[in-house]
Amino acid sequence: MAVPRLDVKHTALMVVDVQEKLLPHMHDSAGVLAQTGRLLDGANLLKLPVLVTEQYRKGLGVTVPELAPRIAQARGIYEKLTFSALIEPVRQALDEVQARTVLVCGIETHVCVLQTCLDLAKEGFIPFIMTDAVSSRRPSDHAAAIQRLIQAQVVPTTVESALLEMVHDAGSSTFKAMLPIIK
Repeated sequence: MAVPRLDVKHTALMVVDVQEKLLPHMHDSAGVLAQTGRLLDGANLLKLPVLVTEQYRKGLGVTVPELAPRIAQARGIYEKLTFSALIEPVRQALDEVQARTVLVCGIETHVCVLQTCLDLAKEGFIPFIMTDAVSSRRPSDHAAAIQRLIQAQVVPTTVESALLEMVHDAGSSTFKAMLPIIK
């Protein structure tokens, strides 16, 4: 059995619905925001394609302002009304960048993040769930979703682990540039 590994050349980052009117209601919202920021900083350093989704902007607002500078170079910011973020323009963008693995962070773990990861897996991608950069309003919903994702063979990992897996080498200039992000 092949073990899924992250490769910078074939990995993209999806930031799912980290929006103004939604984030404040999440369990450990400050932690999720901090980890998502670190993940975006690392992804930008590694030049990963970043795709951002926003659920029903009119009602939930846009991505939180704290992340705005970090998503300024995103490949796209896509509005959606479905729970899954794997909408057609996102799918096309993943195909264009030849992504095979997709790092997924955002909210809510048990709704949009869960359905996004399940759809990614169904479509042949290897989703990696950033367990420290996802959340739900209730910890029990978050925990159940993580368990279900693992059972569905979505790969659980953390922001630091994923970033360092893609860096590969502690002696590289990329590692040195990554240090301030992971510390």
